[in-house]
Amino acid sequence: MNLVCRNLLLLALLLLAAFPAAHASVANAPGANLEVSLVTYGPGETYWERFGHDAIELRDTVSGEAVNFNYGVFDFSEKNFLLNFARGRMHYLMDAAPSDQDERYYVEAGRSITRQRLALTAEQSAALRDFLLWNLRPENAGYAYDYYVDNCTTRVRDALDKALGGMLETRLKARAGGMTYRQQTVRLMSAQPWLMLLLDLGLGPYADQPLNAWQESFLPEVLQAQLREVRVADGHGGLRPLLQDEQLVSPNRLDVPPTTAPDLRLPLTLAGLLLAALTVLARRRWPTGYALLGTLYLLAAGMTGLLLLVLWTLTIHHSAWANANLLLFNPLAFLLLPTLWRSRRGLAASRFIDGVIALQLLACVAAVLLHLLPGTVQQNQPWLLFALPCWLALAWSLRRNR
Repeated sequence: MNLVCRNLLLLALLLLAAFPAAHASVANAPGANLEVSLVTYGPGETYWERFGHDAIELRDTVSGEAVNFNYGVFDFSEKNFLLNFARGRMHYLMDAAPSDQDERYYVEAGRSITRQRLALTAEQSAALRDFLLWNLRPENAGYAYDYYVDNCTTRVRDALDKALGGMLETRLKARAGGMTYRQQTVRLMSAQPWLMLLLDLGLGPYADQPLNAWQESFLPEVLQAQLREVRVADGHGGLRPLLQDEQLVSPNRLDVPPTTAPDLRLPLTLAGLLLAALTVLARRRWPTGYALLGTLYLLAAGMTGLLLLVLWTLTIHHSAWANANLLLFNPLAFLLLPTLWRSRRGLAASRFIDGVIALQLLACVAAVLLHLLPGTVQQNQPWLLFALPCWLALAWSLRRNR
């Protein structure tokens, strides 16, 4: 829905709330007539759809009107959108649409739709409705998006928790999560292998912290699963299930993401050993091919290091900060390029370059020791296993003439 349609819907809702006698609707229905549901949409094919999506549906059981409220609107045409996206300053908006209109898109896209009806009291339903209408106002609708801690699902989760008086947060924080941010990201992005590898390479220790169920509910499917187990106060001193019933509105017609994160250690180890073996063989038999192969690796390592430095120092992508992969891939690689091309003619490395090679090998050793230390958080074993044979092969080849 574009912003013009969104504002028109907001205006209509506010007018209906102001004139309750004119028309029964979600905006002015008594809390007892409001049915609250969490609507969860399965992952899509495009990379930004891989995490899935969700919305809060409010339905007036008397008039039949149903409106979906969601927090997933962004505008590619916004000024400096790509620059702000790169810096981690992403501006998202809350939105609302008639439920049938909203869900029609997901049916056509082949994405699953599941509706979970929640057992909120009349007072909780009315409070949630009032908060959502307040949040929908133009001055309140925007927020600073964060992939893991402030996204379209955490906003839905927080709105439900607010209506429940904090009970949802209390229940979910008491449970351990099933995966880390990294594992969930790699799992959901596995359909796009190159993007999956780039994200895994760029994530720092923040992505490997143990999560509780509240934190892991940044994903729609996790929040959906957790609500099935939540019990809340029934007002009479007991507990009742939060979930009244669950309905599959539309089945999934797309490839389903794996249930566990793929293990990248073996494929990256094999890739590193293969690249190292080719480097050694080419050094002996095809000097020009050796120089080309080494150049590709050094350029990739140097550019990766620059990108990791930029993410750490010039952006607010905190999930990429303090990345130990900087010890494996860094701008030192650029210094070795001239020596690489001279070595194919049999020229030896200078003592300065010897020092650069030694420094890079020490950085690799430091990366290994850092990973082995007790309490280390970042899980970058696949990249350690890839980089070590490559650097050893390059170090041997560049110092061979000595």
